[in-house]
Amino acid sequence: YGFINTCLKSLVVEKYGEETWEKLRLQAGVQDSFLTFEVYKDEITMQLVDKACKVLGVPADIVLREFGKYFFEFCKRSGYDHMLRTLGGNLYEFIENLDALHSYLSLSYQANIEVLVLVVFVFFPQEMNAPSFRVEKNEDGSMHLHYYSDRRGLCHIVPGIIGAAALDFFNIEISMKIVNQTEEEERTGKKEHIVFLVTQTPLFPCKERNDFSSSSQCLVDSEKQIENQLNKEDLEKAKNAIRDRGNSVCPVKKSHWKTLRGIITLGKGKLLRGFDPVYPKSLWIDTKTFCNGLPFHMVFDKELKVKQAGVSIQKIVPGIQTMGICLDQYFRIIHPEVPFTISSIQKFINSQFVFQTRREMMPESWKERPMLELRGQMMWMESLQCMLYLCSPLLRTLHELEERQMHIADIAPHDVTRDLILLNQQRLAEMELSNQLERKKEELRILSKHLEEEKKKTEALLYAMLPQHVANQLKEGKRVEAGEFKECTILFSDVVTFTNICAQCEPIQIVLMLNSMYLRFDRLTTVHDVYKVETIGDAYMVVGGVPVPVPTHAERVANFALGMIMAAKGVKNPVSGNPIQIRVGIHTGPVLAGVVGEKMPRYCLFGDTVNIASRMESHGVPSKIHLSSSAYQCLKYKNFEITERGEIEVKGKGKMHTYFLIRNKSATENEIMGRP
Repeated sequence: YGFINTCLKSLVVEKYGEETWEKLRLQAGVQDSFLTFEVYKDEITMQLVDKACKVLGVPADIVLREFGKYFFEFCKRSGYDHMLRTLGGNLYEFIENLDALHSYLSLSYQANIEVLVLVVFVFFPQEMNAPSFRVEKNEDGSMHLHYYSDRRGLCHIVPGIIGAAALDFFNIEISMKIVNQTEEEERTGKKEHIVFLVTQTPLFPCKERNDFSSSSQCLVDSEKQIENQLNKEDLEKAKNAIRDRGNSVCPVKKSHWKTLRGIITLGKGKLLRGFDPVYPKSLWIDTKTFCNGLPFHMVFDKELKVKQAGVSIQKIVPGIQTMGICLDQYFRIIHPEVPFTISSIQKFINSQFVFQTRREMMPESWKERPMLELRGQMMWMESLQCMLYLCSPLLRTLHELEERQMHIADIAPHDVTRDLILLNQQRLAEMELSNQLERKKEELRILSKHLEEEKKKTEALLYAMLPQHVANQLKEGKRVEAGEFKECTILFSDVVTFTNICAQCEPIQIVLMLNSMYLRFDRLTTVHDVYKVETIGDAYMVVGGVPVPVPTHAERVANFALGMIMAAKGVKNPVSGNPIQIRVGIHTGPVLAGVVGEKMPRYCLFGDTVNIASRMESHGVPSKIHLSSSAYQCLKYKNFEITERGEIEVKGKGKMHTYFLIRNKSATENEIMGRP
């Protein structure tokens, strides 16, 4: 069930973090989430446990024990706390009733919900061959817990869960060790049979943990309450009454306070006899009334010969009317998985037994019907040397009732199976709705995840077109004000003889050439943290110090320019087949920057600095980096090798003193290119 895998995920995430879970699930090859009501293959759970051991570096028995403890708390948080607390007043009764609770849940939920609840204690619902528990008391107060399962290697979950339940419900610590481990050959099919020795240690001072905890766990407090409420005279009368009754009433030696608890009503101070049931000398019910009042019961002897049967069983299994017929001819035992013998039944007499009719013994016209299952308890009658099987039909829905051509009237009015069938019909509808809601929730989660991925892609594309802070302002519907930058460095580049190349090539060749070049340049913008403003044809424009002002804007652009010259050598001229040549121009100065347009907004730079940078490129030399005097002033003390070009005539600007950037003295080619 997804409930189990979800619990395992929750444990890993809570104790080790999301990254550990992600690593674990990828190694196990399973999905990230599980539907609570869905049945998943055993292999998924086993893979998760196996990979958890490897990823966490913890032995399997420790992982399973910790999972057991966490699973108990997980079940409590999932709403099963109240149900589990009412199973028994002490640990023995609690364990003894686990199989019964499991049987009830598998009936009322039709194994579609967390049937495992705690009762999995174990991992798997009844439809999936759930484990079984049998407990025996020892004279020294310890217990032997028998655990049967056809899934080997999971027994270490049991100490974790039962230990957590003992501490939470009964305020006792227990130790459990395996004293025997075999394959049970007696049972139909091979099953692992583990015997645990359970020893209990009460915790002191005793503190009542909850309203459902057994009062026997708080003896010290109870004794003080009794002592305060009873005066010395009452105590003396109690002692005398015990002496007068003799050993017949209390044949077993009891402690002083145990005796008083048996005869005193707290808060009233009245002396009462301990409860002794009263039986009539003869049974005041005739055979016909008994068989009609309990329509689903059977009595059989050691040889399995039927001595008596209820009227409804006779109606459904006509062969039973032949008294003395062997019961195993008409029924097989479904649960617990034991051979159909008196000795095996007595061994598991505290378990609920499920019988199923044998198809081959049914009338020919009935053989197409689903076989009827009966569920109930066994009671050994020592005086008659016979076994009484008190049962009810194991039906979950009205549909199952109709399939067997039965009616509500076939079930005794006092039998709660009537109510279960009707209530479960409504519950199944609610569960189906819950299933649908959970599936829709999972679909929405997946869609949300995909939407988030698409959103990230869209944002990445937007951030490639506009500076991030500008894009965020536009997304929020805010107006982006133009900003003035007092000093920045602008670079322009173009391809030498680009016009001639275009005239001699196919358009697709030009596109491929430019794409190859721009991909290299774009990577370098990331390496040197400069902002790409735009590309127009073969022209490429970047800026340093905009939109985020930085004092190293000139060095960044200079290193980027050196990288461009190197990168261009890897791009082939489609006409000649030789590496292309580019011109690069750089200028430093103030600019105004802002967003222009609404339909296709662009982040543009304005000012004379842009014009001069463009002139440096257009008046440059192939495969050279042309610097203005202002750019030179920013770089001359920064470990760059620069040569003077001298005065040149610049269109629209007159004469200007310019320079060529040769190399970075302190950086290697790999560092410039961003290679490891």
